[in-house]
Amino acid sequence: MNLMTLENICKSYSEKTLLENISLGINEGEKIGIIGVNGTGKSTLLKIIAGAEFCDSGSVTKANRVRIEYLPQNPDYNEDLTILQQVFKGTSQEMKILLEYQETLEKLTKDFNDNLNNKLISLQEKIDALNLWDLESEAKMVLTKLGLTNFNQKIKELSGGQRKRVSLASALITPCELLILDEPTNHLDNDTIDYLEDYLNNRRGSLLMITHDRYFLDRVSNRIIELDKGNLYSYDGNYSDFLEKKMERLALESSMEEKRQSLMKKELAWVRRGAKARTTKQKARLQRFDDLTSQDNFITDEKIDISVGSTRLGNKIIEIHNISKAFGEKILIDNLEYTLARTDRIGIIGKNGMGKSTLINMINGTILPDSGHIEIGETVKIGCFNQDDSHMHTEMRAIDFVKEASDYIETADGTKISASQMCERFLFNSIMQYTLIGKLSGGERRRLHLLRTLMMAPNVLLLDEPTNDLDIETLNRLEDYLDEFRGVVITVSHDRYFLDRICNKIFAYEGMGNINIYTGNYSDYQVYREIQGIEFIENKKEKQETLSTKNEKPKNDKKLKFTYNEQKEFDTIDSDIAKLESKIDELEGNTSKFATNFVKLQEIMDAKAEAEIDLEHKYERWEYLNNLAEEIANSKN
Repeated sequence: MNLMTLENICKSYSEKTLLENISLGINEGEKIGIIGVNGTGKSTLLKIIAGAEFCDSGSVTKANRVRIEYLPQNPDYNEDLTILQQVFKGTSQEMKILLEYQETLEKLTKDFNDNLNNKLISLQEKIDALNLWDLESEAKMVLTKLGLTNFNQKIKELSGGQRKRVSLASALITPCELLILDEPTNHLDNDTIDYLEDYLNNRRGSLLMITHDRYFLDRVSNRIIELDKGNLYSYDGNYSDFLEKKMERLALESSMEEKRQSLMKKELAWVRRGAKARTTKQKARLQRFDDLTSQDNFITDEKIDISVGSTRLGNKIIEIHNISKAFGEKILIDNLEYTLARTDRIGIIGKNGMGKSTLINMINGTILPDSGHIEIGETVKIGCFNQDDSHMHTEMRAIDFVKEASDYIETADGTKISASQMCERFLFNSIMQYTLIGKLSGGERRRLHLLRTLMMAPNVLLLDEPTNDLDIETLNRLEDYLDEFRGVVITVSHDRYFLDRICNKIFAYEGMGNINIYTGNYSDYQVYREIQGIEFIENKKEKQETLSTKNEKPKNDKKLKFTYNEQKEFDTIDSDIAKLESKIDELEGNTSKFATNFVKLQEIMDAKAEAEIDLEHKYERWEYLNNLAEEIANSKN
């Protein structure tokens, strides 16, 4: 079923064209991720679909009874409401009833009277009739998973990140056929992103979202839409499928461009020879030459080349000596000791509010530790890319902001590049360079801030949530730059792909002020954490078994052996496991094959889930049977 159709949508802001004749259909069950360079109109497209903004031309057709819920990047809040009241402040009938119920209940607790009590009873009857008690329970569960447990806390008492989570919870639980999310993973820690992935994968209904989290796109989306220079390209499948299909498209366009260039050379040679007469045929050929020369060049993908050199780094880099930091009774860092090595690429992870940014600011010298000290080597030149953009004066032009750091910079091979040339490499053309910072989008400001940081040619990079609001293209180029960067990198990030690509050590906040250090990237850390959890469970089980068997009277020894059924199962267990693994691999492959056939896709996902449960059971039986076989063999010796 088609939920919405957009035809020939155009949208411009002054001289900048964002969307040019965009057409798009959104179908039931689709989970669409929208990607593109910052400033290409992704958020504008979402606003047009959600009805929050109008297009200059074109049409938007919505199917009957299709409800849309939209989470913008910067939601509106009523600071006097509680968290639960803000969650229920939706436009649907269900949300209005729940909000009225919460407000009436709060008034009744303060001033009991018959009118309020009768109103509450009437609302309870409506909630019963619409079966909304489950919706309230779901709201509280989602809020808890998002780290908000005090449902009666006022919105004005929350941080910016916490407020965004309240709006996210409201969007998730509001009944709708099309859910639209603009950067839902921003300000979420890794565990919360994992929960959001599971929630959206299990949620019925269509999804349209902007996110730059590549793992998130890969695990949630079944269709990718790319906005590029006002044009829209649609790819069936997840982010991995998109990468493959885009490579195929670019290869085709490259071939077409080569043919066009070859034809232009032939036509140019003919034109230079001169026409013998102004015949209709020759005029048509001249017109064809004009058409060829006026066509847009297919190979116009702008790349961000940031192979910038860095200053020399001496033997002593940064030494952290038993630093501690607390705010009131809350301990953020407790006796951290560490000496940075020249090859360190450190990822700092942990739940929000645990002190990750505080550690970055202490290394940068903007916050002092309560105890201990940090020694910085003489050759160290720190470049800090943080979340705060208050230093970016909105009335300053982009090029002047970059030149404040440096007028030029040397690349790794010694070539000098001007600030203007670097802006070009960061997708700031000659017009955008002289645009006021206040007129840039949030993502464009972040990109400009990153450029200025790198123009300083640092040898120690401190990156505080560098992936927030940066588009995937910029992230890819930043990662390429960091691959060649000869200095130290310390980053706070919730982007699991970025942490896997960049880091070789993880500083994990685990407990009050406790920072544990792990070697490897984020995936290595996850594996280690799973092993720790398994060992903890096994040790606990072993301890319980020891206690339960202690002081038991010895029993008469019986010959240990397999039962008939156990022997039969033991003989086939390995082949059974292999068959199930092959079945799961086959089903996994079919998910992309039938990505647009949602009935078949659901059947495949159900079969895959059932096979995974069977496989898990087989693993448990394999472990039991092999342990038993080992005990039988030992008893015979």
